[in-house]
Parts: sequence; structure tokens; C-alpha cells
Amino acid sequence: MSPVVTLDWTPVCPLDRLDLDRGVAALVDGVQVAVFRTASGLYAVDNLDPVGGAYVMSRGLVGSRGGVPTLSSPLHKQVYDLATGRCLDLPGVTLTRHRARCRDGQVEVRLRQEQ
Repeated sequence: MSPVVTLDWTPVCPLDRLDLDRGVAALVDGVQVAVFRTASGLYAVDNLDPVGGAYVMSRGLVGSRGGVPTLSSPLHKQVYDLATGRCLDLPGVTLTRHRARCRDGQVEVRLRQEQ
């Protein structure tokens, strides 16, 4: 089942409620999204682990590999590039990314449009 595609930004939480390098889960138009604040910016990805099949990515470990911000699955430790969603450990596996921004101190997410 494909997620509902939104053209609008959905408020998630105030920016000051996001701890650096820690994730939070949010429901955006029926889709569980994991939102992260890192030193390099805001990121939003599906909360569904594409390998393990559980909604746990908001509990993953934020880090970096070669200067690229990454997220490690809390289940099997696959590492994903937060900017692209590409799995750095398993070719062909990706984590769906969404757009995230801060507007007037409020974190907002817009679901990625299916192509």
C-alpha cells in the first residue's frame, strides 16, 4: 500500500523538543515518520525498517561515515545515508526519505511524492 502523498507541510513539533542526534516518531497523514535533528540539519525518513519490517527507525543511532550523516537500524544495524536514504551496507536497499524543515521554530514534514 502506497502512502498518501501530501503537497502540504505537516507540523510535527517545536524544534527545541528535538534533541540533537536523537529521533522522534510522528504520524504524518497516516504514515509513521522518524524525524532527526543533526548538526547538519533536519531529516525525515520512514519509521519502517526496510530490512527488519518493524517501525523502529526513530530509535536508530545517528552517526556519520566519511562525513555523511547516517542512521543505523536498531534491529540489525544496517547503516543508511540520511540525505539519500541509500543503505551503505546492502546494495539496492533504501529507506524512504521525506522533506523536513523548520519554519517559525516549528518542525514540519512533507511526505515524499511517489514517482
